[in-house]
Amino acid sequence: MRLLRLPDWAVYAAVAGVLLAVSLSRRENADAPPAAAVPADAVEGALLGPITPFDAAATVEAPDAFRPSSGTAFSIAGRGRWVTARHVVEGCRKPALVIGGGRAVAADVRLASRADVALLITDGGPPALPVAADAPLRKGQRAFHPGFPQGAPGEVTTRLLGRETLKVFGRGAHEEPVLAWAEVGRTDGLLGALSGLSGAPALDGQGRVLGVTIAEAPRRGRIYTTAPESFGPAIRGEQGPDEAAQGQPMTIDTYGQASDALRRDLRVAQVVCLST
Repeated sequence: MRLLRLPDWAVYAAVAGVLLAVSLSRRENADAPPAAAVPADAVEGALLGPITPFDAAATVEAPDAFRPSSGTAFSIAGRGRWVTARHVVEGCRKPALVIGGGRAVAADVRLASRADVALLITDGGPPALPVAADAPLRKGQRAFHPGFPQGAPGEVTTRLLGRETLKVFGRGAHEEPVLAWAEVGRTDGLLGALSGLSGAPALDGQGRVLGVTIAEAPRRGRIYTTAPESFGPAIRGEQGPDEAAQGQPMTIDTYGQASDALRRDLRVAQVVCLST
């Protein structure tokens, strides 16, 4: 039987193909894996810039006289150090923290001079929430505000819009830099204004405190918190270096349950005025 002789070009092509296959099989595989989908909460904007004279202004009209009401506080040190909004307790002679079962614990008060922040002092307390007053902020990032809106357990979630200057008229008139947040979610069935949420922590997804909730603009759907430049100095020195604070991670799917856990552990508590 006579064998068919292949053309020279076909032989050369076959040899070249074999050599190429061997070369590729020995090459280091440095290809990147397929890109993973980015979670919606990770989509954030540019880093938030510093305070400037051109920041937008928001105004709040405070009543001329103190009116007893309730607010929210949170633990920043297990030895009995709590933070709330100054306007919640300013003018109250006997503020107290509600600990359940119809009981409340009286607290001493120290008012911050340049921010709507007050320190409440009790004999001992629950574990602290971690504070990240110096953490970099990005526009669009999410925050969670667990507390007692309208005097009942509830929470809100927001997105960071940017910086503003809060101008308060009436009792305690002052100006201070704040962060403005757009409300994007709240407890089911919670309608209307969020009175009682003042003093609540603004927590990031790791459960770290970014600031104190101090005001709202219901018609604009906005919530205002202290700015890092005023919040940090107001609590400086109150958290011990050995404070092993653990955060409560939060997402848009779990922040309700996580907020309930913080209230149950009294790391977030209701503030009331027992005497004026």
